[in-house]
Amino acid sequence: MKVAVVGATGLVGQVMLQVLETRQFPVRELIPVASDRSTGKALSFQGRTVRVHTLEEALAARPHLALFSAGATVSRQWAPRFAEIGTTVIDNSSAWRMEPHIKLVVPEVNAHVLSDADKIIANPNCSTIQMVVALNPLHQAFDIKRLVISTYQSFTGTGMKAVKQYSLEKKGFTLKEEEQAYPHPIFENCLPHCDVFLDNDYTKEEMKLVNETRKILDAPQIGITATAVRVPVHGGHSEAVNVAFNQPFELEQVRQLLETAPGVVVVDEPACNRYPMPLFAKDRDEVFVGRIRRDESIDNGLNLWIVADNLRKGAATNAIQIAEYLLEKKLLHAPTVAKN
Repeated sequence: MKVAVVGATGLVGQVMLQVLETRQFPVRELIPVASDRSTGKALSFQGRTVRVHTLEEALAARPHLALFSAGATVSRQWAPRFAEIGTTVIDNSSAWRMEPHIKLVVPEVNAHVLSDADKIIANPNCSTIQMVVALNPLHQAFDIKRLVISTYQSFTGTGMKAVKQYSLEKKGFTLKEEEQAYPHPIFENCLPHCDVFLDNDYTKEEMKLVNETRKILDAPQIGITATAVRVPVHGGHSEAVNVAFNQPFELEQVRQLLETAPGVVVVDEPACNRYPMPLFAKDRDEVFVGRIRRDESIDNGLNLWIVADNLRKGAATNAIQIAEYLLEKKLLHAPTVAKN
């Protein structure tokens, strides 16, 4: 495979390079792409040095696969150009997720919807990915009626500027307004404010959880409400998810379904103080589930605590798992030959 990584010097882009290596994706030629100020910069990949390219150079190289993590504006402009020549684009931004003709994919849940005609594939939001991995087997068995979600999301999900803000605040520096990723300090603080506020007073992040979950599970009827909170944590995102099912269940059934679900690790021994935490999910590709218990206040109610590394399974790993599925099913093809 000839593979382009667009946004290779960003937080997610750097993790994409690591995951391509650790999962031994068959990269014959890597084409890292970044902004103009990073063009020509040297990166290390598979023990060799590779040069950062421009988007035009990457397009001219005609890669089989382009992994995009450079923001929605870049994706809107450039993903169709790569797709037009036959490159398969897996996009980590919000640009294409809710487009009706674009597949929104978590491999453990709905990879089967993909075909070789899909040249732009959307990678879901990080908090959505980990949640649907855990919820999908339960939805198939008991039919989810309603979700109430509270997230505790790492500042790393906001990118390099947020990491710098946290680091400087931790050292005691006072930042200028233009240096801040957030309108308030993040060190030793929690912000009930992920992404921008919308007209309904929910944030974009909260509405992503609503809309993307329904699309991935193909279940527009599920009632969903969410509160997303940014927390001073490095390792990943945590979610308290309250589920109401249409069908009755036994807790042992829930545990068995989760223990056998692909990509899920159950850590649920509260008597031994064993439960998922972002500290131990860091640099892991699995979704960890614990605090499994009935919601005794409603019929068919369940509480779950779901944790994953937002830069890996929540972004880079999920994108590369999509590529692995396409490769396995022989859905990744060489781009069309350039015309003279």
